[in-house]
Amino acid sequence: MPELPPVPKLLATAVEALGGKERKGQQTMAAAVAHSIDTGEHLAVQAGTGTGKSLAYLVPSLRHAVRTGRTVVVSTATIALQRQLVDRDLPRLSQALAEPLGRVAEFAILKGRNNYLCLNKINSAIPDEPAEAELFDAFAVSRLGREVQRLHEWVSDTEKGDRDELTPGVSDQAWRQVSVSSRECLGKSRCSFGQDCFAEKARAESGAADVVVTNHALLAIDAISGIQVLPEHDVVVIDEAHELVDRVTGVATAELSTAAISAAAKRCTKLIDEQEVDRLEGAAEAWHTLLDELNPGRWDRLPDGAAPVLALIRDAAWNARTALAPQGANSAQADPEGAALRNQALAAIEEVHDAAVRVLTTYEEPDPAAHRDVIWLSVDEMRGVPRRTLHMAPLSVGGLLRSQLFGTATVVLTSATLQIGGSFDNLAVTWGLPPQSAAQVDPALASGKETPSDAAKLRWNSVDVGSPFDHAKSGILYVAKHLPAPGRDGLPTAYLDEIERLITAANGRTLGLFSSMRAAKAATEILRERLDTPVLCQGDDATGALVKKFADDPETSLFGTLSLWQGVDVPGPSLSLVILDRIPFPRPDDPLLIARQRAVESRGGNGFLSVAANHAALLLAQGTGRLLRSVDDRGVIAILDSRLATARYGGYLRASLPPYWETSDPQVVTKALARLTQSVSETKTPV
Repeated sequence: MPELPPVPKLLATAVEALGGKERKGQQTMAAAVAHSIDTGEHLAVQAGTGTGKSLAYLVPSLRHAVRTGRTVVVSTATIALQRQLVDRDLPRLSQALAEPLGRVAEFAILKGRNNYLCLNKINSAIPDEPAEAELFDAFAVSRLGREVQRLHEWVSDTEKGDRDELTPGVSDQAWRQVSVSSRECLGKSRCSFGQDCFAEKARAESGAADVVVTNHALLAIDAISGIQVLPEHDVVVIDEAHELVDRVTGVATAELSTAAISAAAKRCTKLIDEQEVDRLEGAAEAWHTLLDELNPGRWDRLPDGAAPVLALIRDAAWNARTALAPQGANSAQADPEGAALRNQALAAIEEVHDAAVRVLTTYEEPDPAAHRDVIWLSVDEMRGVPRRTLHMAPLSVGGLLRSQLFGTATVVLTSATLQIGGSFDNLAVTWGLPPQSAAQVDPALASGKETPSDAAKLRWNSVDVGSPFDHAKSGILYVAKHLPAPGRDGLPTAYLDEIERLITAANGRTLGLFSSMRAAKAATEILRERLDTPVLCQGDDATGALVKKFADDPETSLFGTLSLWQGVDVPGPSLSLVILDRIPFPRPDDPLLIARQRAVESRGGNGFLSVAANHAALLLAQGTGRLLRSVDDRGVIAILDSRLATARYGGYLRASLPPYWETSDPQVVTKALARLTQSVSETKTPV
């Protein structure tokens, strides 16, 4: 085929066709991505809001796919970005570049199998186990029935069977009645509905696409399972890359509870000998008895009596699995309902077996410092009854990513927030990449970075393409240095007074981001009584509906928690003040956090800074990033936690934020907000 135009020319064509403006940061990023694809050198790109980063990586990705015939995978952390790429960016871009590329580029979206309706399960009417709460709640059962009925009606209208296309949505419990996991699936060749399967159609479409959009979880499953889920590809673009480690850790985390063992046993009823089912039930009872005697927390060693019980669970599950051996394709097609029930039972049994083996294998290594998994017991309540669950999570996913992601494709990682403390290294090491900087730093800020053993095989580069925003002129970073440090007893009165004063000056137009739902609700309840402007709270309605109300009424304030931070994109005068009640450190009793801190300290680093402070720095950057969403936006970020100004690590955290104009003077801030309030329609007026 003829030589394709270079990336800068394609980008210019795309920007003009889409009615955009040339942006230096976007051009720099596109050139860097193209270079990375050409050389095979991995790339980390920090691109601030407004850079147009999706276009900057999609243009070189489409060019590479069309030129070579190889697929490029684009992975995101959120559904919102997935939809933006598939519903807006890629359709417009593929048409805009059709002439210079010689054809219309093809794209597809691929999700986990359980995101699609299962025709076999729907037509076989195979029931799923009800949740414990629903066994005692007649209203919940009737609601579940109505939702399932709606799903059965929807199946005749939908072309893709994709859960995200269902409006309004349904509960997870209802969706489980009509979907299956990869483990539960019969497989295309053994299923009576294999030719019409929604998940298989999506997979087939992705195999023929130039660009496949997926999510970090499916990317992790593809890497962990050893089973090829994604189509063959040689380039991966990871957007929202700051979320990668947490999403991969989530996929690699397993649980073992009494309820899970009992549910697996129930699924085996009538499928295997009653004696084998009884063995599983007995193992569940033994597990319940053991856990009931133990306190929650991390297991540095295997508690007394745990090994024989885990061996009992392992062996009982293995015997059941053997008895449930898959049937041939012919018998499955002759009895699809029976085959599906058998596969569901197999999936449940294998999860129990694998979890027990994982725990036992961990403690074969006597030195806790050498354990690859962190194992802990948690206790929560269901209708006043304590439920104990054993969790197992990888201490690090760097090795997995290094071998299964960076070792198999060229990877581009991008986000508005990738530099922590002014360096890419802190995140890069958690991805399994070697640190770039060899310079010594202040010991108080040492991260304890350890170069991966095969680091010499990996080459990567980084670039910060900046932001179109003039942060110093557009935003004020206000740290309430005069307030007391936050405690554990909820929001101090001084904090509530400060919030009231700030929102009054801003005349609403405030996004309040709180460290807990309890704090958000408490602030909402009190400030609704004090303020003359409306206050919405997360949980009052669906997040999307709340954000719309917030954006439509400039005098409204919206309070929420960390989960709301990445879901709010409100440019313009409706958002002029972002309030954070405290530095978002993770919970200090988090077993995985503690284990990761200890691992850093064992290498001579500062565990608190490299784990807890890095976590907080990322969330601070994400939270404060809600303020400026367009070049005309102006406003204030108010952080009520005085430690950001007084603690030694405060400078490290502030170095992770854009260069806002900083102050700790309450009068300066209230006057700035008052000026913004007076000129709310003149958004170009500087703060």
